[in-house]
Formats: sequence, C-alpha cells, structure tokens
Amino acid sequence: MRVADRLDRLPLSSFHYRLLILSGLGWLFDSMDGGLMSFVVARLKSEWHLSPDRVAVLNSAGLAGMFVGGAVAGSLADRFGRKTVFQTTLLVFSIATGLCALAQGFWSLLVLRFLVGFGLGGELPVAAALVSEFAPAKHRGRLVVLLESFWAFGWAAAAIIAEILARRAEMTGHGFPWRLAFFIGALPALYLIVLRRALPESPRYLSSCGRLDQAETVIRSIEAESGIPAGSPLQPDSDSAPTVRRTPRLRDLFCGDLARRTVMLWLLWFTMAYSYYGIFTWLPTLLAGQGFPLATSFRFTLIITLAQIPGYFTAAWLVEKIGRKATLIPFMLLCALGSFFFGSARAETDLILWGCLLSFFNLGAWGVTYGYTPELYPTWLRGTGTGFAAAFGRIGGFLAPLAVGRLMAGGGGGFTSVFVMFAAVLAAGSLSVVFLGEETRGRTLEDISG
Repeated sequence: MRVADRLDRLPLSSFHYRLLILSGLGWLFDSMDGGLMSFVVARLKSEWHLSPDRVAVLNSAGLAGMFVGGAVAGSLADRFGRKTVFQTTLLVFSIATGLCALAQGFWSLLVLRFLVGFGLGGELPVAAALVSEFAPAKHRGRLVVLLESFWAFGWAAAAIIAEILARRAEMTGHGFPWRLAFFIGALPALYLIVLRRALPESPRYLSSCGRLDQAETVIRSIEAESGIPAGSPLQPDSDSAPTVRRTPRLRDLFCGDLARRTVMLWLLWFTMAYSYYGIFTWLPTLLAGQGFPLATSFRFTLIITLAQIPGYFTAAWLVEKIGRKATLIPFMLLCALGSFFFGSARAETDLILWGCLLSFFNLGAWGVTYGYTPELYPTWLRGTGTGFAAAFGRIGGFLAPLAVGRLMAGGGGGFTSVFVMFAAVLAAGSLSVVFLGEETRGRTLEDISG
C-alpha cells in the first residue's frame, strides 16, 4: 500500500487531535506575540514619540522577517524534514520575542522584530504542511482550518493580557508595561520541550526520502492508536519515490500545471496578508486615533478579535461540506463588505458590528487559505510551494502597514480611506480564486498533485 492509502483510511483519533493541539499551540503563541506587538506599538507611539511612518515601519519589520522566513524554512522543510524546521523556527521566534523586552530604542526593536518575523514566517507554513500530510483526505481541510483557528485564540489572549495590563497601568498611574508584555510572549520557548518529544515526522516526507522503514513505524503507531489493523507493507508513492526525488527549486513552482496554481496562491496570499496585517496591526492605534481611551480601544479590539473564532469554525465546517473555492470566495467578498462599512462607522455599536463581521470573514478566509495551499503541491515540493506562497504574501503584509501610515498622515484620507482600500483589495483578490482556483475537497494529496 502507498503511504497515502494507509493514512487516508484512518479514522480521526486521539493522535490527530493531539497533533492538532501540539501544532496549534505554536500558532497560538505566535499570534499572541503579534497581537501584543500591536498593543505595544499603541503605547510606544506616545512614549517614544513615533511618527505614523515609524509606527508603520515597526509593524512592517516583522512582515519583512516573515517573507525571508517563509521562503527559507519552506525549502529547508523539504530537505531536512517538517519536524526539525518547525522546532527550530519556533525557538528563533521565542528567543527574539524575549529579547524585544530589552530593546532600548526604535532601531534595536526594529531588528529584533525582523528576527521574530523570521521565526514566525518559517513556522506557520511548515506546520500547515505537516498537519495536511497526516490528515485523512476527507478530514484534511477541516483539520487545517481548525489549526489556523488557534491564531484567533492567540489574538484574543493578547487582547485580554493587554487590557489587564492597561487597566493596571491606569490604576497605578504608570505607563503600559510593554516590556512585561514581550516577556509573556516569549513563553513558547518552554513549549518547545514538549513539542520535541511528542511530534512525529511526516510519513509522506519520510517516504519521499526513501526512509520507508521509519514511515512504516510512524504509521503503525497511529494505526494501533486508532484501533485498526496494520495495513500492507508500504510502497513508495509515485510523486515522491527516491527515483524521481530532486532538490526543490523556485522555478519548479512554475512548471506545467503548477504555474497556474502558484500564480493563484501567490495572489491569494498577497491579498489575505495585505488585508489582515494592514487592519489588525494598526487596529488599536486606529481606534485610539478615533478618540477612544487606550483601554477602551483595547476592549473594542478584544471584542472584534473574538469574532474570529466562530469565523474559523464556520469555515472549517463549510470546506468539507461545500468545498474550498465555494467557501473562500464568499468569505473574501463579505470581508470586503464589512471593511467598507467599518470605515464609515463612528458610533461604538456600528464599529463593533462591522468590525466583528470583518474579523469573522477575514480569519475564516485565512483558515481556508492555509488548508488549500499545501494541497496543491506534490510531497517533494510541498514545503517549498507553501513557504514561497506565504513569503510572497508577506510582501503584502509588509506594504499594508506602510500604506495605512501614509493614509493616516496629513492629507492621506484618514480612517475611512484605509478601510475602503482594504475592501477594494479583497474584492480584487477574490478574482484570482474565481478564475484560477480548483476544487480539492475529498481528493487525496497524491491525486491532486499527480
């Protein structure tokens, strides 16, 4: 039997849920750091007397690191394994986040945020590829979207921590303790110990390297845990046998049918990263700029962030019910609609309503994007393809905070123009999925990439 046959016949078991939690907690900690940074910047803007352009540069530094991290880590994951790269990037992220608490000024924090982004950008696409390669075909989309949902819990945790620290600062008369916030964000370093022991390497990757004995051992342990008899001895998969295995290169992403898939995914990732990072890294600062006290803007951000959670779960149900494309396109368009009306809202209730709808559909679409991407590449190229798609998206994530900074500067159009811009980008980006996307629901990874 092929690795795919053995894995796809498995029922969902405690192994799959443990894998989801082990990978998802890494995402939660990463997200918590990004969320805390958005709240820290709202404080540093006044403490360090930062101009809107410098705020934008700080917000974009992490995205520049994510661009490099995604491209490098994805290729390394195809050469050295998903597990090794996942652990290493998480360690880089954790150490750099802790060092941010010791930053003495704008430039030192800028460099450290680049390193944080490098670790974060490398971890996320590799984790998505890892979960995708373990998941049975009929549950794959749902599991990867649920993996992405941990991002919302991390942002919610960041918002709760920030509001508690902000209220404590108000009561004591001291400023927001941003150094403490960064120390809290460094906690994933402790989680790395658990991750190293409990996370197995992908059998699909092991098979692609010709290490069938190791792949057999991993699969047999999952079969035993799932309570089903062991399958027939493994045979090499057609897309990853050692006789056809080669070192992945960037140009491989543009060969044959992969070219159309790569163009679609790069445009999709650019759109999603541009909208998400442009909106959420600036959100506390933008709300504070509307005249709300810092603690109030943090509370609004928390409420809006919590709407991401049902967005993920709704998308996780729909991707296996109606498909990837049929879920992704409406979510992107409805997010565009929410962004448009959020930009014209002024009353508190309107801001919360449209902000929650924007958040619900944006993060639901993100979940589908992470699940969709690794499905479209063969095993030997999956890490590289996912990593470069994520890296190209970070260009959008890098540019968006800078664009918001320009629009918020004098004569730039302000709050309303910012969200009209995001609405237009999301609507335009959905067209790449309409015309270039293909449906992958219920198909094995090998059938899709074959």
